[in-house]
Amino acid sequence: MTPSIAATVQDPRLQRITTAQPYPLLFATISGAHLYGFPSPDSDVDLRGAHVLPLRQVLGLDARHETVEDSRIIEGLEMDIVSHDVKKFFNLLLKKNGYVLEQLYSPLIVQTTPEHAELKEIAKGCITRHHSHHYLGFVHTQWELFLKESPHRVKPLLYVYRVLLTGIWMMRTGEVEANLVTLNETFRLPYVDDLIARKLAGPEQGTLDDADLAFHQSEFERLRAMLQAAHEASTLRELPEDAARSGINDLLIRVRLAQGI
Repeated sequence: MTPSIAATVQDPRLQRITTAQPYPLLFATISGAHLYGFPSPDSDVDLRGAHVLPLRQVLGLDARHETVEDSRIIEGLEMDIVSHDVKKFFNLLLKKNGYVLEQLYSPLIVQTTPEHAELKEIAKGCITRHHSHHYLGFVHTQWELFLKESPHRVKPLLYVYRVLLTGIWMMRTGEVEANLVTLNETFRLPYVDDLIARKLAGPEQGTLDDADLAFHQSEFERLRAMLQAAHEASTLRELPEDAARSGINDLLIRVRLAQGI
């Protein structure tokens, strides 16, 4: 963890912001550029988590506040906050949704509970070979965003490589790793470190020459094909384990009842 990221996680303002959320949190972690390993000094803080709605509220006709979102400057920090009620979050875990896996397993933990640790153990049985479809779809969108801009910026290109390598790694290992710096210790793509350095250097270094485009187009297609091949060769399960679904259901009941009316 770089010093800047460590400082972000330990910032007392972030602890206060988390404590002030409208519902008790099962966990809160940091996602986005800080998690991916290439935050700029002006990067906002992407706080993600799962909250527990009161029992009375979820038993009523209208289930409100299943998702809580807040995007603004709080105590001088540019915050982007998204949390889902535990039932919604748990249901997303049972689908091929890479976002919630990355949030759950983010090592940048702002708030945790014993139930968070329990959920991380259970959710290992939710990772399937079909999570590759999440990353294949996501990277297509990121590549289109990269191409649409002129001049072409380094930031969306880094997101492209982050998504591809995360997907390949998951298909090969069954593990969640969203940090591009860590991933590149295995993949050893020489241009990745250069791109990260250019993004961190500031806006004037954050664009690419047209001459670079053909190379990155080729690498995008090569790595996308590698992700597809990793999916086809993967020995991961086809569906979440029955034990994982049962464990998540039991955990949901317990955390809901513990919250009370």
